[in-house]
Amino acid sequence: MRPILLQGHERSLTQIKFNPEGDLLFSCSKDHVINVWFTHNGERLGTYDGHNGTVWSIDVDSQSRFLVSGSADNTLRLWSVQTGKCLYKWEFPTAVKRVAFSDDDEQIVCVTEQRMGYQGAIRVFNINRDGDGSNQSKEPASFFNPIGSKAVVCAFAQSPNLLITGHESGKIAIFDAKTGEEVQNNERAHMDVVTDLQLSPDRSYFITSSKDKTARIHDTRTLMVIKTYSTETPLNSAAIAPLKPYVLLGGGQDAMSVTTTSLRQGKFETRFWHKIFEEEVGRVKGHFGPINTIAVSPRGDCYASGGEDGFVRVHHFDESYFRAKPYGDLEIED
Repeated sequence: MRPILLQGHERSLTQIKFNPEGDLLFSCSKDHVINVWFTHNGERLGTYDGHNGTVWSIDVDSQSRFLVSGSADNTLRLWSVQTGKCLYKWEFPTAVKRVAFSDDDEQIVCVTEQRMGYQGAIRVFNINRDGDGSNQSKEPASFFNPIGSKAVVCAFAQSPNLLITGHESGKIAIFDAKTGEEVQNNERAHMDVVTDLQLSPDRSYFITSSKDKTARIHDTRTLMVIKTYSTETPLNSAAIAPLKPYVLLGGGQDAMSVTTTSLRQGKFETRFWHKIFEEEVGRVKGHFGPINTIAVSPRGDCYASGGEDGFVRVHHFDESYFRAKPYGDLEIED
């Protein structure tokens, strides 16, 4: 698996995202820039310029028409994927740490930071898809402050009007997006901050990674932990591979303590784990520092990782990956 190295950022990556067709890859980083790339050859298609702070999070809708981004410049922005134009800007008192589109593209959710006397908040905005998309409502459809530990990651659940959130304490919860009421929670889902949350293609289960050195798969309805993958390094990101029973985990010691360890000990590989058997099946090296974000193409033909080193590496899976029999001789029908 020879990687395609994407060099378009000057600082560490914060999130990467494939569009639903898997032909485009979006990346954002601490250098204020959002890039979009062609997946098959790593050519840069364009940039989305406008933020003047770290871009913490991005998401793209199911038609690859709109891109949404949240940044440390206290704004949430809506972009046209095709033209790179900023269509609308929402401003808040604190930084936007996580953004996500709903399943039907009608809403976006954003999590803002707890800072300077302001509580951490979750806001849901309705998206007006008529015309060019620049006519949006300034006011959120709903707004609430989760009580207790602050929310750091979130996404829409499979049922409408429900949000899944991951918190600093390691808690995972489900909130009603309209009322802000906590419907369900699992206080002990992780022992440390939840660093990433990615849903399965049908949103019936999701994977979380944490600084407590584990990644876990949870049921979306009950929040029950179904599988646990324990590693010896803090994890920053976890992704589910479609069509194959694998999960991909990435992390490494934080950047501050990296200088004291060698590359080998820093554990900067992408780890492949068997989703069902909870066994590690392989590792891919490459980054010169912790892996901050991992995404797998919805087509299941490649994955990308973004690191503290400022590089995005796109790996197209070899033929042997598709020929492997992860269940032994058992054939699984899709």
